[in-house]
Amino acid sequence: MTIRKNDTVLVIAGKEKGKRGKVHRVIPKDGKLLVEGVNIVKRHMKPRGIARQAGIIEKEAPIGISNVMLVCSKCNQPTRVGSVYPESGAKSRVCRACGETID
Repeated sequence: MTIRKNDTVLVIAGKEKGKRGKVHRVIPKDGKLLVEGVNIVKRHMKPRGIARQAGIIEKEAPIGISNVMLVCSKCNQPTRVGSVYPESGAKSRVCRACGETID
């Protein structure tokens, strides 16, 4: 997967198209991720002891990884991600637009 936790992404498809947010969690098994402030849904929750308040709770729902695009920190544009293997041997991600290392 080319998108990791704490990356900034832009939503490119769906009802949330055009929104930017920070990735909270990646779910590689399902090909989904949780993005801050994107795909907010309402859930009706029962109280569970003292810990949780009952009522309608708003929370983020997972969004498909194919519906987002990584935003380069240098050029601040959504970009495709390439891989490069420097002499140290560790694989790193690079921006296809400006060539800057993302890691």
